[in-house]
Amino acid sequence: MIALLQRVDHASVRTAAGVSGAIETGLVVLLGCLRDDGEGEALRLAEKVARYRVFADADGRTNLDVRAVGGAVLVVPQFTLAAQTNKGNRPGFDRALAPEQAKKLVSVFADALRRLQVPVQEGVFGAEMWLDLRNHGPASYILEVGYEH
Repeated sequence: MIALLQRVDHASVRTAAGVSGAIETGLVVLLGCLRDDGEGEALRLAEKVARYRVFADADGRTNLDVRAVGGAVLVVPQFTLAAQTNKGNRPGFDRALAPEQAKKLVSVFADALRRLQVPVQEGVFGAEMWLDLRNHGPASYILEVGYEH
């Protein structure tokens, strides 16, 4: 699995039906599922996101995780993170997990964060979405589990 984390002051995601999730301080997690991913990868990545220290402490050092700052996570499925971009002028998606399996893993990931006491809001799997956010820093981090380069 691959996640692009963005530290935000606020963020929301909406579909044609309206806002599906919104947070204040926290992390937007754009989440991509790769062909060989399973529940183990989803659980490991959730643990890593919950403990990832990207928020400033009283001394200005990034020593705090999202729970320590009372933040939340906005999980947005994004299969384009699985894109292969090393050849040609068009992305390939051979390494992306099938949609029905990916949808399940996104839910496993979000539920694992909730069990780790992280408030979670979500985008809508498979829907066209619009993401509004204010990236604090800017600070963005790529986390991967289970993928061999």
